[in-house]
Amino acid sequence: MAEQVWRTRGGARRSTRTLRVRACAAVMAVVVLAVLVVPPLAQLDQQAVDLAAKLQPPSWAHPFGTDDVGRDLLLRCVHGLRVSLLVGLVAALVATVIGTAVGAAAGALGGWSDRIAMRVVDTLSAIPHLLLGIFVVAVFRPGLWPVVASVAVTHWLSTARIVRAEVLSLRGRPYVDAAVSGGASRWRVAVRHLVPGILPQAGLAAVLMIPHAMWHESALSFLGLGLPAHQASLGNLVQGARGSLLAGHWWPTLFPGLLLIVPTLAIAGLAGAWRDRLNPRRRSELTL
Repeated sequence: MAEQVWRTRGGARRSTRTLRVRACAAVMAVVVLAVLVVPPLAQLDQQAVDLAAKLQPPSWAHPFGTDDVGRDLLLRCVHGLRVSLLVGLVAALVATVIGTAVGAAAGALGGWSDRIAMRVVDTLSAIPHLLLGIFVVAVFRPGLWPVVASVAVTHWLSTARIVRAEVLSLRGRPYVDAAVSGGASRWRVAVRHLVPGILPQAGLAAVLMIPHAMWHESALSFLGLGLPAHQASLGNLVQGARGSLLAGHWWPTLFPGLLLIVPTLAIAGLAGAWRDRLNPRRRSELTL
């Protein structure tokens, strides 16, 4: 009887998890389709000013309403999401490459190389990411690539730790010991056994880093240190809507904020499913 109850509960949890993953995948499909299709197909200029239509609430003509100079918020939000996703993807890729290289080298070489690399990681981790990002951006003029560099420089640390731990775990596996005993060089062991083993964890870290990078870019743009004010990004849209919010107009702030939150939750849900696949033991525990 107890076993039947456990199976029923496990089946219900698996069904709920499957529905959640499908919902997250559907949300991300809509987001990607919107940023790829809407800007080329739309006949409206996202910078077109129409003072006669300023601060109109959501309607059929303007589903997200208009801002304080009459620009269509739906088109502006799609362009902003496009820029924020681009920053998140590129920054996550660069940070993952840096973190993977540092973590793999530290774990594979060991000794003083490992100690020095980890002390550098610990020192940089003690500095708040946003503060370090502000310092990096302040060196350059506001723009897309300084923001990407700022996010990448401040977000590779966690990946380095994850990759190092995975390399140390793989070094103790029997097949690695067998390869070393068979006369395989350190380079061959790294290429044939260590690198393929760390790629799934590095990929998962990169996926989880995308929403973090989007929020980092939005925070910098909200503070006026990210992208130029005329360029649509989710952070710039929220920053420009502060006056409208104080005047009682909620839609210029709500929709850019939702476009930050919803993709973040969807990516987190997909990454969680990926993590469960990488760790079958954890997945089996969740079904109990």
